[in-house]
Amino acid sequence: MSELRLTLAWVADTAGGRIRSGDGGLVIGPIVTDSRVLEPGALFVALRGARFDGHAFVDEAVAKGAAGVIVEAGVVGADLQVRPYDTEAGAAIVEVADTTKALQALAHGVRMAAGTRVVAITGSAGKTTTKETIAAFLSARLRVVRNKGNLNNHIGLPLSLMQLRERPDVAVMELGMNHAGEISTLVAIAEPEVRVWTNVGDAHLGFFASPDAIADAKAEILEGAKPDHVLVCNADDARVMARIGTFAGRVVTFGVATEATIRAHDVEELGVDGMRARVDTPAGACAIRTPLLGRGNLSNVLAGVAVALEFGIPLEAVAERAAALTAADRRGAVRRLKGGVTLIDDSYNSSPTALVQALDVVARETRAARKVAVLGEMLELGEHASELHEASGRAAAAAGVRLLFAIGGQPARVLAGSAIAAGMPASSVTYLENSEQAVPVVLAAVRAGDLVLVKGSRGMRTDLVADRIAAEFA
Repeated sequence: MSELRLTLAWVADTAGGRIRSGDGGLVIGPIVTDSRVLEPGALFVALRGARFDGHAFVDEAVAKGAAGVIVEAGVVGADLQVRPYDTEAGAAIVEVADTTKALQALAHGVRMAAGTRVVAITGSAGKTTTKETIAAFLSARLRVVRNKGNLNNHIGLPLSLMQLRERPDVAVMELGMNHAGEISTLVAIAEPEVRVWTNVGDAHLGFFASPDAIADAKAEILEGAKPDHVLVCNADDARVMARIGTFAGRVVTFGVATEATIRAHDVEELGVDGMRARVDTPAGACAIRTPLLGRGNLSNVLAGVAVALEFGIPLEAVAERAAALTAADRRGAVRRLKGGVTLIDDSYNSSPTALVQALDVVARETRAARKVAVLGEMLELGEHASELHEASGRAAAAAGVRLLFAIGGQPARVLAGSAIAAGMPASSVTYLENSEQAVPVVLAAVRAGDLVLVKGSRGMRTDLVADRIAAEFA
């Protein structure tokens, strides 16, 4: 199927704007918001944000060969007749009331015109792993695109949906949020036929009154569904299951501890080697082994199985691809280093629930000489930060951690103190203010045979520690 062809007139109509200059029949190339990566023939959307204004880069975009620009009416003066494009009239100009809403409208227009089926994923943890797993399973038979990196918010999702101009069979999109109302906006843009709700956790709890309030915000994934749409959801999560009654379509559940449409049993946890389980499905039963770590990731794989079966992927192909899955960068990636050092790089982000799951993997690993945890403060927990870090310190002690490095502000101090109170020797627990300070201290402590978990909120930059360990023991 040929690529979706967009004209300037279509862009103006879809974005709710007007052509200030340019030929409505002009065929435009990629739609971009970053003038630094712009290619000739692209359409540049001048977004305005709290820290930047894309209108300041319009001239640069045109100089690089933009076929046209979308600007907000009244922001750019009447003298904007910046030459290039390769016509006498110069680059085309479309004026809109709000460039962010225009970008979202264009993405929705592309999504509806492409004929591609869309899978959308929300949840407090595991969205990216679930996205990558679903994409891996579906690509056994179908042409699949997915969010690039973490482009999953009100700007990132529209940019990701622009890939649908290639008319793939399926688009797998994760939806990110940290405030109520955001998932609602993203669902309206993507209009997914298949929705996946992985779980409700404590990430971003500082922005909400309670976990139930987080669940209510995540439940926006149910909005706008049609009778032929499908919800794939976690039967083991009581907050998820309490909210799915309003879904207008068909519900498919997955789980381990609960009866579910896709259910794992005889689960065997293999430490840093992953998981093994028997999985019952409406299409039959099979053995699945995955190198992804922990029960949280087993749930993500089960969600992937459910979606794959909805798209007609044979169960044997799913099992084969499950065995070849790899963790997304810094999301539980296992690196086996010199001297028998095993590094679990989970430094992309953290939350109390995700940390407990990672520590459970550490607890179940029996081959390490010592278990070392480098734990960065978990941000965005608000008034709950102290109690949740205290619980995390106890979890680290219970996991058999021999050396603990806690990095960050007062919540990290609380985590360290809690681990000591739970039985870890004070000499085995070190508090550090930041990751730069932690690097030499951790490197001096790690030795041959150690299992090292590195995890923390992105703002704590624990990736610096993970990278230096990897380099030191390469």
